[in-house]
Amino acid sequence: MKLPVRSVAPAVAAIAVALASPAANALDVAGTKSAIDRKLDTDYPRLDALYKELHRHPEVAYQETATAARLAKEMRALGFTVTEGIGKTGIVAILHNGAGPTVLVRTELDALPLQELTGLPYASTDRQTVNGHETYVAHSCGHDIHMAVWVGTARQLVEMKARWHGTLMFVGQPAEELVSGAKAMLDDGLFTRFPKPDLGFALHVGPEADDHVGYRAGVISSNSDALEIVFHGRGGHGAMPNLTIDPVLEAARFVVDVQSIVSREKDPAAFGVISIGALEAGNAGNVIPDTARLRGTIRSYDAAVRAKLAAGIERTAKAVASMADAPPPDVTIKAGGIAVVNDTALTERTGAVFKAAFGARAEPDPSPGAASEDYSRFIIAGVPSLYFSLGGLDPAALAKAHANNTPVPANHSPYFAPVPEPTIRTGVEAMTLAILNVLGNP
Repeated sequence: MKLPVRSVAPAVAAIAVALASPAANALDVAGTKSAIDRKLDTDYPRLDALYKELHRHPEVAYQETATAARLAKEMRALGFTVTEGIGKTGIVAILHNGAGPTVLVRTELDALPLQELTGLPYASTDRQTVNGHETYVAHSCGHDIHMAVWVGTARQLVEMKARWHGTLMFVGQPAEELVSGAKAMLDDGLFTRFPKPDLGFALHVGPEADDHVGYRAGVISSNSDALEIVFHGRGGHGAMPNLTIDPVLEAARFVVDVQSIVSREKDPAAFGVISIGALEAGNAGNVIPDTARLRGTIRSYDAAVRAKLAAGIERTAKAVASMADAPPPDVTIKAGGIAVVNDTALTERTGAVFKAAFGARAEPDPSPGAASEDYSRFIIAGVPSLYFSLGGLDPAALAKAHANNTPVPANHSPYFAPVPEPTIRTGVEAMTLAILNVLGNP
């Protein structure tokens, strides 16, 4: 998309200033980190209390009303101008501090519709209605950690206003778990009703040691597409299959044959996954049904691989039906999350600061993750960004689990339980340093 002529120069100039070489705009990393830590020594108990409150009372996508109101209250108290109800339940908090780039800082608001089994004293027992059914709700993806870091970072930056110039745009995004909340906010005028950011940052906690900070230029998460196929047949008695067209057999054949796309059509060096997670057919063991329904997920990093997998799925489904002399199947592939691609210059500049601040605790992530994330919508809309990772598990417990070959609960597990301290502290340190590195030394 071509920008209007009048908008190009300011945008390029702001990004050039923000991404100036470290030598031209050096941040005193050690001194700044010490200042952050001194404030955290007194501020952490409030962040810990906020985290546990959010953890105890999670809310699912587009129902995050109390969560959004709680964060809005925090940001207003810090002097931000806050607008609620963006993209239904999202919030935008703006703080101007002189001339300079506009930096977006994103957190998610939503939780997952599952029962928490961590046994923590502040574990969630809340329930909400999802798709017409009441369900337990839990922050088993770690978004409550993100929100505590988000608020903690805002407090640090307000305290350090003399150290930076520019505009902060703190965004509380709904419905990340549905990979639709970022688009909902953009459709509601996020970058037209508010300043268009020049740069952006986001993070995600995961099942690594709680002193770990990871970063990676380029692709950092996967494309995600939802798959649904309905195979049609002709029902009848299970003892007389010759009088039927068996859609269960079609579905079963497809589940096996579709993997040949991954193993034989896709470049072996390119990431691509097709997984079938649900197969629904029939109600009795001796009755061949009329239809069989499959649901699955498709993951990839590369757009060409994504297209190849989709085309192969449709071709295989039709071939399976043709082999059974069945009617053509109904194939639906619904686009979901788009791969997050980190800006190389911003990643390299911020990575150098992370290394200076955390030493061996900060390191490049060796490969992208297989999970998906809709922060990519903000990048596609024109915000060069760094989306980085934060460990959340006790190193001793993690080492013990590895030594005993015990599985470690990861995101979306009902047992996933990040350690608040020092995870939140590390997240605030990293995010604050990253932002000061592009807005500091005015």
